[in-house]
Amino acid sequence: MHKNSVAVLGASGYVGRELLEILARHPNVTIEFTSSQSEREINGHRALPLEEAQKHLGDVELVLSCLPHGVSRPAVEEARRAGARAVDLSADLRLSPAAVYGLTEVFRPRVPEAAIVANPGCYPTAALLALLPFAKAGLLDTSRPVVIDAASGVSGAGRSPKRELLFAEVAEDFRAYSVGNEHRHLPEITEHLKPFAGEVDLVFTPHLLPVKRGILATLHLPLKQVLDRSAAEELLLETYRGEPFIRVVRNGIPSLKDVVYRNLAALGVAPVKHVARPMLTVISAIDNLVKGAAGQAVQNMNLMLGLEETEGLRC
Repeated sequence: MHKNSVAVLGASGYVGRELLEILARHPNVTIEFTSSQSEREINGHRALPLEEAQKHLGDVELVLSCLPHGVSRPAVEEARRAGARAVDLSADLRLSPAAVYGLTEVFRPRVPEAAIVANPGCYPTAALLALLPFAKAGLLDTSRPVVIDAASGVSGAGRSPKRELLFAEVAEDFRAYSVGNEHRHLPEITEHLKPFAGEVDLVFTPHLLPVKRGILATLHLPLKQVLDRSAAEELLLETYRGEPFIRVVRNGIPSLKDVVYRNLAALGVAPVKHVARPMLTVISAIDNLVKGAAGQAVQNMNLMLGLEETEGLRC
């Protein structure tokens, strides 16, 4: 049986290692090589320095790049010159017309024929999956801002040692960062919301959770009309009907326990009481390393290779 050959660049980080674990159990993919500047073997797979790995990009059908921002785009472009297609998990191409934006449930029709797919960031994945059903339905009141408060586990900050991420610094604490609407993911969320809702003000505040993995995003949506819980849940259910990796929590809200180690986005809603104008709170939970990165990349890879989208993935 033919297996599709792939390579993983930048495999020594948390996302790269997660990707290798998923691919290792994939029935229709073989990992030809990985790259790392610091390690020669990762999860049992040979790891080449990037300069050496780039000489072999033409030996595989598809390259998955987990390289750092700024380093990934040149490697992906080199893969294309060598004849391989690519999924870029960095931020380098998420706002570029050179790649298809890989929020799979939304842009699925464009993915199979794409030469390059830009995998979304973890925060944008959680936020956009919650926002877009209401934007598409024309329910957002764009005269008021959408407020997004999202908390991520420590693995979202990467594997490089940083003092502020040491156990003794993070444990028993909870803190906001990039306060003042300055997080680098804000333009990505805004840009990919725009085709469905036009110009919308977003106020996005990320927080650091003292856990290993997972994102819980709380979105407060200003609405043009009152929407009760049942109607909001029905809208989500209709939007994501048949989607294997989206779960709508009826009469409740999701938590990280619902999604960690799974390629799953769990969504729940609650109307906002005691306000002068209609609002809706939407809770979105994902595993930042899986649905927010490696798992979604495999969804896109599967479509690009003509495989079943769910192959190798746990939901």
